[in-house]
Amino acid sequence: MDKIIEGVVHGGNIELLGEPGIGEGQHVQVVLSVSPSEGAWGEGIRRTAGALADDPDWDAIMAEVHQGRKRERRAQI
Repeated sequence: MDKIIEGVVHGGNIELLGEPGIGEGQHVQVVLSVSPSEGAWGEGIRRTAGALADDPDWDAIMAEVHQGRKRERRAQI
């Protein structure tokens, strides 16, 4: 029997939003399919943008990364 029932994840548990219609103790196989999140595409990245804006060390870290990428990496002959 195949049946699709939507659910909501709470920690490590999935709360079913409908009645599964199977007996207590019945073994089941679960196939997870994640629905697109609500909101427009890219909304997740927009919500996290600026998360490090108030971090006093972040500019120094990014400057170090930038300088590291500019270093010569080829072996000198």
